[in-house]
Amino acid sequence: MDIPPPSPDYRKYDRRERPVTAMAKDFPGGHSTGEHQHPTGQLIHAVHGVMVVITEQGRWVVPPTRGLWMPPSVRHELRMVGEVRMRTAYVHPGSARDLPGQCAVIAVSPLLRELILAAIEIEGPYRDDTRDGRVMRLLLDELRQLPTLPLRLPLPADRRLRTICGALVAQPDDKRTAQEWADGLRVDAKTVHRLFLRETGMTFGQWRQQARLLAGLERLAKGARILDVALELGYASPSAFSTMFKRQFGVTPSAFFGAG
Repeated sequence: MDIPPPSPDYRKYDRRERPVTAMAKDFPGGHSTGEHQHPTGQLIHAVHGVMVVITEQGRWVVPPTRGLWMPPSVRHELRMVGEVRMRTAYVHPGSARDLPGQCAVIAVSPLLRELILAAIEIEGPYRDDTRDGRVMRLLLDELRQLPTLPLRLPLPADRRLRTICGALVAQPDDKRTAQEWADGLRVDAKTVHRLFLRETGMTFGQWRQQARLLAGLERLAKGARILDVALELGYASPSAFSTMFKRQFGVTPSAFFGAG
């Protein structure tokens, strides 16, 4: 029986002085990295499987056609939805200054995907004027120009809203209104609406809808049928779920994982 090679330690990559380093690492389904951080920025991408990335500021779902840009020194946890083959690049802080200052999901173009794979093969030191140096510079150029995508669920700091958001993430089909939540928390419904807008940039209804859609995305990644997902999340029909999904993500659920 073939023995798989040892899993690489990310600390051998994210502490190098080069502008970009990259590594490949595979994870079993259900694995969690635990909370950690890197001194570098990180482009998190998987050629197979779906990742859920959690920070104090929000929760992101990252399928194979997408990547997540993580700025330097942001504490985060990765949870694997099914088996994940992660291919990630670390960007030295000096090369990350003109990249987003917050986490952002990006569309991974075919060119960027190939550049990440090429970067993984570059082991030793490289000069800017060599082929390896040009690959890394092109990777950074491609990363800078890619648009961000709405796969984020912002998390509020307010303790009362955290109670609501935690319950909705755990049970996305919860149909309680803002008024019912307000009654349970002994505050005015207007307070709930005002806090959601202030702390997440979304209304209560928009936040709940986003939570449902991202929960649906996770379930679809595990192989669930659209019909079952729609009913589990409280939609009246699969078509209602598909319509809302396409409105938010630009493609239908069935086309999502093949979208490039």
